Amino acid sequence: MSLGDFLKSRFSVIFSNSIALITLLVFLFSVGNTLDTLKIISIIWIIVLGAYLFFQYKNRKAFFNEISKSIDNLDKKYLISEVIDKPVYLEAEPYYYLLKKAGKSMREEINSIKNERKEYKEYIEQWIHEVKTPIASIKLIEENNKTKISRIVLQELETLDRCVEQALFYARSEEVEKDYLIKEMSLENCINKVIIKNKQIFILNNIDVEIENVDKNVYCDSKWLEFILNQIVVNASKYRNPENPKVKIYTEDIKNGIQLIIEDNGLGIPQAELNRVFEKGFTGSRGRLNNKSTGIGLYLCKKLCGKLGLIIDIESKENLYTKVIIVFPKGSFVMK
Repeated sequence: MSLGDFLKSRFSVIFSNSIALITLLVFLFSVGNTLDTLKIISIIWIIVLGAYLFFQYKNRKAFFNEISKSIDNLDKKYLISEVIDKPVYLEAEPYYYLLKKAGKSMREEINSIKNERKEYKEYIEQWIHEVKTPIASIKLIEENNKTKISRIVLQELETLDRCVEQALFYARSEEVEKDYLIKEMSLENCINKVIIKNKQIFILNNIDVEIENVDKNVYCDSKWLEFILNQIVVNASKYRNPENPKVKIYTEDIKNGIQLIIEDNGLGIPQAELNRVFEKGFTGSRGRLNNKSTGIGLYLCKKLCGKLGLIIDIESKENLYTKVIIVFPKGSFVMK
């Protein structure tokens, strides 16, 4: 609140005092008072009025500054009505109670939306678990009746299974902390599970997979890390080199931890798009051209890595290679 704004809001008070002062001066002059007397009365009147307005402005400004400070310190700013004190100014009380009612209505609306989202999330999770059963059954039937066609069917089933799993992890990504357990785990075992899970796509597309120096133990949640690696490996297979496709997975020791690198010799990513690959819904020119990308996979990887305390980055040169680098920090997260 500026002084100018405050004086504008007090225009009626200043105007009425001016009229009262002028009226008083005219009356006093008409009954024989000297000009010196009128000057003294005018000065005293103006000083008293000025002091009153100044202290009122000072108190109001301090009050509103305190409210503004309270709002800045709140993470959920819509809760401001719960933390501010009842104003000492009579004219501010109606606004205080209106703010209380509005805050209560907002909290009720937020709780209603949260409950709806929770119900929808529970339904999605239940549906995903139910649909996984027939997928697993079809896989088992095809595995027991291997033909050239069955391999193609199995590859499509792997794709379907990945899409279903992605939907499940997306539904859970808002509350990762309720669904993960950080403990020491074998990076090698996790990588092998991902490779086995995608064996059909590697076999049918003749993708050469090299795994080196991954015999490391890290602190992470195996289920969530497996999902992250799966998204990256699938991307490497989608945008593979058509002539001699390769995927190389290895680790390097760095000063502050271990970095896991998933490298392919595929189509690569244009330099102008590198800083956007982790954005939600961003498919890039390669994804649009091949109609293979949803723009969700890498977005989820970035989001989940952030929740798990990992760092993920990507390097690429068009038509040469793409490297996805995941850093496991030392200390409470990494153990050599």
